[in-house]
Order: sequence, then C-alpha cells, then structure tokens
Amino acid sequence: MHTHPGSHAFFSDQDDRNERELARTAHLKGVRGLVSIVLGGDGSVCARIWLDGNTYLLADAVQIVGGRYARHTPAPMEGVVSPHLDRQRRLFGDGFNATLRSLRVCVVGCGGTGSPVALLLARLGVGRIYLIDNDTLAESNLNRVHGSRGSDIGTPKVDILKREIAAMGVECHVLTSKAWVKSVEVCDALKASDFIFGCTDDNSGRIFINRLAYFYGIPVIDVGLRMIAPTETYSADLNGRVTTVLPGRPCLICSGVVNAARANEEDLERTRPEEYQRRKDEAYVIGGGEPAPAVVTFTTEMASVAVDELIAALTGFHGMEGMIPNRVRRWHARDDRFIAHPHRDGCPVCNSDWTSGAGDVTPFLDMVG
Repeated sequence: MHTHPGSHAFFSDQDDRNERELARTAHLKGVRGLVSIVLGGDGSVCARIWLDGNTYLLADAVQIVGGRYARHTPAPMEGVVSPHLDRQRRLFGDGFNATLRSLRVCVVGCGGTGSPVALLLARLGVGRIYLIDNDTLAESNLNRVHGSRGSDIGTPKVDILKREIAAMGVECHVLTSKAWVKSVEVCDALKASDFIFGCTDDNSGRIFINRLAYFYGIPVIDVGLRMIAPTETYSADLNGRVTTVLPGRPCLICSGVVNAARANEEDLERTRPEEYQRRKDEAYVIGGGEPAPAVVTFTTEMASVAVDELIAALTGFHGMEGMIPNRVRRWHARDDRFIAHPHRDGCPVCNSDWTSGAGDVTPFLDMVG
C-alpha cells in the first residue's frame, strides 16, 4: 500500500515495475497472491491482485467496511438521474443514489420484517437484491407480509416479493432462492453481497450469517422482535431490535441475540425430524411451542429502522460512526435503548484474529455439517 498525494489513485509505470518484482518473489515463496493498494490525495482508492509475476487483476471496486461504508471504483460512479429518486438526491446528493445502484443486498427471510425491508430497498434504488426464504405464504402471514394477497397462499414468499418489486417499475434486479440460508446453493450469492439483512427468527440461520459477517467482512443488519402479550398480572412487553454486525464489533452471540442450544435443536429438527421428535417427547429439547405474536405495524417499523441503518452507513446522517451497534425499541415504555455489549473473552467468532477476513476455508465458515 502506498499513496499518490498529488493525484487521483492509479497504478503508475513505476508501480508496475516495482510490484512485478515483488509479485515474482511472493510467487516463488508460495504466496497465493499479492494485493497492491494505492490511495490518492483526493480520497480515491484503487487496488489489484498479482496472480504471479506477470499477471494481475484490477479490482472493479474497493469497499471500506465499518460503521461507515465507502465504495471506490477506478472510474467515478455515474449519478442516478431517475425522477423517482430525485427527492432523496436532494437530501444526500448524486453519490448516494449511485452507491445504492451499485450495491448487492441480500435479505434472509421474507416474512414480517424481510418483506418490508425488500420493498424499501427496491424503492430506495438498490441495484441488486437477493431474496432467500424456503417458506411459502400461509394464511396467518397475510397480516404482516407486504405485497401478499389471499390468492398467494401456498406461493413462495420470495416469488411474491419479486412480483411486487417488478410491478414498481424501478430499475432493480431481483434474484431469489427458495432455500434455507445454510444451503450450499446460496453460499456464493451470500459471499458476493455488500450488505446482508437478517430477517429470520431462526437461531441456526442467525448463527450462520453471524459467522459470515466476520469471515468475509460483510456488514449484517439483523432485525428481531420480542412481543409478550399482557396477562392479569403483567402489562404487555413489546420490544423490537436492530443489531449491526461487522468486524470489530461484538457478534450476535456476545450480544445475547441467539441461543446456541436452540440453534442445535433447529438443525436437528430440519435434518433428523424423527430424532428431534423422540428427544422432544423425552423432554431433551425445548420444542417449538406456540407461534410468537406479531403485528404488522411493529414489524414494519423495525424494518424501516433497519433500512435506516443502511442509509446511515452510506451517509452518516445520525453521526460519523455510521451504523448504530444495537438499538432496542420498547413500545410499551415509549423509548429506545442503545445497549453496548462487550466481546466475550475467547469468543471464536468476533474476538479472534483468525476469523476476521478469513474468507474461503474448508469446511465453509469452519462449520462442520
């Protein structure tokens, strides 16, 4: 890495000569690739990777990931002039729309929170959206899945959202997978995402995308709700949560969001249902219990809060730190709490130098099975 203080970032003839020798040396020593980065005096960034002493690949884009997100390309991204995006351009400028158009955003779970998230992303101008959900619409989903109709019962949720986004008439390319998030078929698309929205109530799926955030440096914006109905003794307990997960911040396990024991039970129920039922009958597992309460106004509100965190990452509109690590909205108490969780000592996900940026390993994400 070096700088060109007086110019835009580019690779000079001198850089080519110097790096070619370094790349040959690295190649002879068995190093798989040599990455070179140039920082320009105007804030621009470019990068390339040398495959050997003679061949290199120029990066299409360089992403800087943290509470704030930045994307640098060899040529400046063109501003989006679409009339339907003009009002937000007036607030955040041409670069905001251009960055949104360049993004690949994955939504895991297309129910009460995932469906409004997906539709909001499309209206914002996100260029590519990848929807993952293996569920079909049930009658009980009609009260909160945006875009759904009575005639859609039995239809995959991802297909409903793809149809609704197409009907908007906006420039948004939508890919879908009617699959579980840990399925092999979705791994490449997850790795290629710039942001992931976790909108699943599945502990096992959350643990999976939690690890993905650190191995591949992909910010995860996770949404959850806990709603407890009132009783004769206690009033209603209505909570919504948005947690942002990325290298340097505590993971969902350290934040107390996921239950590892319940995740193991979910995996057992999915892969060995007969064994799961046997253990449930013998009280070795907790079991599913009654469906959790859900109200569309609350699920939609937290979806909007989650998408606001994406906007904060791009603009810093609520502070230069960008995305808020953890927000808990308590409707019954009429307040928001910003709870800071520490890294747990020895956490193998977020408190380990090995996992951060580890990328492709075998097995995938170092998870057996």
